[in-house]
Amino acid sequence: MLTTDFVTGSPTWLDLGSPDIDRSVAFYGTVFGWEYQSAGPESGGYGFFRRDGATVGAVGPLTEEGARSAWTVYFRTPDADATAKSVEQGGGTVRVAPFDVMEAGRMACFTDPGGAEFAVWQPAAVGGLESASAENALCWTELHVADPTAAYAFYRGVFGWRNTDMEVPGMVYKVLSTAEGDQQAASFGGVAPLQEGDDPRWIPYFAVADPDAVVTAAEGGGGSVLMQPADVAGVGRIAWLADPFEAPFAIIRPDQPAAAA
Repeated sequence: MLTTDFVTGSPTWLDLGSPDIDRSVAFYGTVFGWEYQSAGPESGGYGFFRRDGATVGAVGPLTEEGARSAWTVYFRTPDADATAKSVEQGGGTVRVAPFDVMEAGRMACFTDPGGAEFAVWQPAAVGGLESASAENALCWTELHVADPTAAYAFYRGVFGWRNTDMEVPGMVYKVLSTAEGDQQAASFGGVAPLQEGDDPRWIPYFAVADPDAVVTAAEGGGGSVLMQPADVAGVGRIAWLADPFEAPFAIIRPDQPAAAA
C-alpha cells in the first residue's frame, strides 16, 4: 500500500508539467477539489496541489524542449548521484542530471530502457507528498512498457524492488514492492504490457469515492475519457482519463478488503 512512510524506491512525489498552469489548476480543482499554492516567486511558476491542508502533488511549466504535458512520478533515493550512475549502467538515460532544489532536496530525471520517463527525489527539507492512499490522493503507480520483464530487471537494479506475478485475463501483471518490509504491505504499483499505439509511461492512480462522478466532472472540465469506468474483480472500479492538455491519469475506487473472520 502506498503511504507517506517513504523508503528507498517508494513513490515520493508527483508533479504535472503543463503549458497553462491556470487552466490545469482549474481542471484538477474541478475534478478532485484540489487547491493551488504557489511555491514562491523564485520557483519559476511551480506550485503545489493541496487537499484538506495536505500536499497531494505539484504542477509546473514544461521545461524540457519538445516535452508534452504529463505526470511525472518521483521515487525516493538516499543518493540521487549514485542512482543516476545506476540508471546509466542499467541502460537508461539521464535526461536531467542531479541538482539541488534550493533547500528542499535533490532531484534528477531519467528515461528507462523501455522509453518511460521517471524521476528521483533525495529529500532534505521536503520529504515528499503529505497524503497518499486517501480520497483524491495518489494511491498506485503503474508502468506500461513493451517488455515488462526487462523493465522490472532494470528497476530492480536501480531500487532493489521486488515483484509478484499476478495472472489477469490476457496478461501477466507484475505487482511491485519496495525492498523493505512485508512484500504485500510494501506494494505500491505494477507493470503491465504496453497496448498497441500507446507510449511507454508511468500512470498515476488517484483514489476516489465515485469514479463515475469524477468522469463526468473531468469531461465537464475539458478532459477526455480514455477508458470508461469498469469494475475489476478484487481490485475496484477503474477509469482512465486525460486532462485538457492530454496528460493521462487513472482513478480507482478500491475494493474494500473482506473483514477478518
